[in-house]
Amino acid sequence: MIRRRTALSVTSAALLAAAPLLTACGQTAHPGAAAVVGGDRITVSQLQRQVADVRDAQRSSPQGEQLTANSARLGQDTLVRLIQYRIVEKAGKDNGVEVTRRELQRQRADVEAANGGAEAVRARFLALGIAPDQIDQALAMDLVRSKLDGKFGTARTNEILMRTSDALHVDVNPRYGVWDGKRGTAQSALEPWLRPAEPGGIARPA
Repeated sequence: MIRRRTALSVTSAALLAAAPLLTACGQTAHPGAAAVVGGDRITVSQLQRQVADVRDAQRSSPQGEQLTANSARLGQDTLVRLIQYRIVEKAGKDNGVEVTRRELQRQRADVEAANGGAEAVRARFLALGIAPDQIDQALAMDLVRSKLDGKFGTARTNEILMRTSDALHVDVNPRYGVWDGKRGTAQSALEPWLRPAEPGGIARPA
């Protein structure tokens, strides 16, 4: 049985706080695209809309000034997250893993119950650069990742994700850097998106 993680500090840990390396020099992405993932274009305008949603939400927050100051790399981090979502989603589909709407609703309710309610959860996601209307997507991808872990184990899932990343031939616009699917780290020393094979003391409620 898959165990669901309900604490926000655990939920989406690999997706919310993670950003595989994007360095300063790069490949040539398709014109008008921030990145191309398996032929799927993430356009600059799509990225800008996501960033604008976050900035609007941050400005509406009582901690708006601090949130804005702490998210100077928001454009790059948002693009990394969008790429990660596509990799995790493809890995799930290729390995018979999917998330139902009911599972997502249950996960959202569990996360809110474990973290002080809906408003507190929105605030904490916003601090991670995720707008309120982007939370469900983050939770859905975390559920896919959790199911992959449950089916294959963490080490095997890491291998699957790296192979999927390679197969999708991620091509990032040089404006945003170069994708490194193997290192799985960010320049600002955020946590890697590939989890350690050994448990790190994180509680996983049944």
